[in-house]
Amino acid sequence: MEFTAATIAGFLKGEIVGDPDIKVNTIAKIEEGQSGALSFLANPKYEHYIYDTKSSIVLVNKSFVPSGGINATLIRVENSYEAFASLLRLVDQARPRKKGIHATAIIEATAKIGTDVFIGPYAYIGENCIIGNGCSIYPHVYVGDNTKLGNNCIINPGVTIYHDCLLGAGCVVHAGTVIGSDGFGFAPQSDNEFMKIPQLGNVILEDNVEIGSNVTIDRATMGSTIIRKGVKLDNLIQIAHNVEVGENSVMAAQTGISGSTKVGKNCMFGGQVGLAGHLRIANGTKIGAQGGILGDVKEENTAILGSPAIEVKQFLRSSVIFRKLPEMKIKIDSLEKEIESLKKK
Repeated sequence: MEFTAATIAGFLKGEIVGDPDIKVNTIAKIEEGQSGALSFLANPKYEHYIYDTKSSIVLVNKSFVPSGGINATLIRVENSYEAFASLLRLVDQARPRKKGIHATAIIEATAKIGTDVFIGPYAYIGENCIIGNGCSIYPHVYVGDNTKLGNNCIINPGVTIYHDCLLGAGCVVHAGTVIGSDGFGFAPQSDNEFMKIPQLGNVILEDNVEIGSNVTIDRATMGSTIIRKGVKLDNLIQIAHNVEVGENSVMAAQTGISGSTKVGKNCMFGGQVGLAGHLRIANGTKIGAQGGILGDVKEENTAILGSPAIEVKQFLRSSVIFRKLPEMKIKIDSLEKEIESLKKK
């Protein structure tokens, strides 16, 4: 597809600096720009690339003041990163979408399939399932009995959704993810063996949830494991039974949340964050990468780091001391020797 600067500026309500008729047909990083490409500049540390980029059009913030000559046509917008994301979404939506049900797909007679649906090769749709309008179910997807998908869901190849799960409208689940597998519930017995506790609940994804690749979301022992609307989960995340993740929270790869923990709204977790079970995490909590959370976070909009995690400023002060520990140890050993010498005298 090809767009002029005037068309793009009109869509973004931006201001053109340069040639309004110049055309682009691809996108590129600003440092890898080429003729016919659209790029953006949001982070100031990449500014030096804009003066040499070969990209034809660059989106910039209205506040950007160049310190040299620029060959590219600029489109000034309020937020160049958000504007670029909007354009990518527009291009993605313009791509042709597959439709129809492949001959090798297996759909049980009691399942209800909406209109304008794609179901790919070797997909399985179980008994009493409901597949909403406009859904795309790619090859080798398994949808268990009594599961419901809202309108316009995208279920990518190799996803497994166990029985009785509920997905809202506009959910996206990426390849290899498992939704609704058994929670890790075992009761210790007198003979030191473990008896499996049946996991009789389900998983609920509310509207516009996006789940990355190879994520596991366990079904509840009783009730539901709930991922609230607008949540975005990265790849390789583990959500245990009866967890609840509040709306519009985001989590980076390899985060793990233990059973029955409740995460508030608008939280942000870095990579490899780990939460113990039965915790309450306040709205707006931000946890840095590899943070280990052993207790409740009660104050909203708190930022914490470390394992066990503590408040950011306290963590940074502590890290300074940690770096000095070797020389402090030498001084302490020296002082102990002096004290012993004084005692002998």
